[in-house]
Amino acid sequence: MKSKFLLPAIFIAVLAISRIPGLMPGNFSVAYAFVFCSGVYFQGIARWAIPLGTMMATDVALNLYYHVAPFDPHLLWNYGIYALIIGLGKWFGPTAGFFRLIFGGLLGGLIFYLIANTAAWLQDPYYAKTIAGWIQALTTGRPGFPSSWEFFRNTLLSSGIFTALFAGAAKVTAESPADKTAGAREPAESDPEAEPEGAKP
Repeated sequence: MKSKFLLPAIFIAVLAISRIPGLMPGNFSVAYAFVFCSGVYFQGIARWAIPLGTMMATDVALNLYYHVAPFDPHLLWNYGIYALIIGLGKWFGPTAGFFRLIFGGLLGGLIFYLIANTAAWLQDPYYAKTIAGWIQALTTGRPGFPSSWEFFRNTLLSSGIFTALFAGAAKVTAESPADKTAGAREPAESDPEAEPEGAKP
């Protein structure tokens, strides 16, 4: 049972530390792997409450740090994408192999990149509402800002790296067969219930 609380604690701690301002490069985020692996390893309501609740709490803390409104309605887009990636993790499941999970984490990062940049294309009046404008939103982005390609690169790198770390942590904290049978009562030789049926008078 040690993984019941230890694994969520590891996930939350890594995510919270990674969101300290200035600690990580731009768009290099634990979030994509965090929500994907939460979908893989957590069960029931915890699968949704832990990642979405942690993301919301850290978003509010960051907004307070930067002296802006505690909650930005535009973040609802992000939470919707996170929920989709949690569902993706649930579909992969904890029995998936290590490299398959890394692929799933990369796929989650790709989904975030495509949906977030498509939403920016739809909402930002700077972009022409054409195929060319959509491609610009996915590639160069707006002048004066880091390019969308940089966002794409850092999203994939961070998704792959942190999915591997979370999957490794899950393996380390998993119950061994000895843990699962610990405390189980083995019938003693003198226990009448342990005697074969034919040995009874």
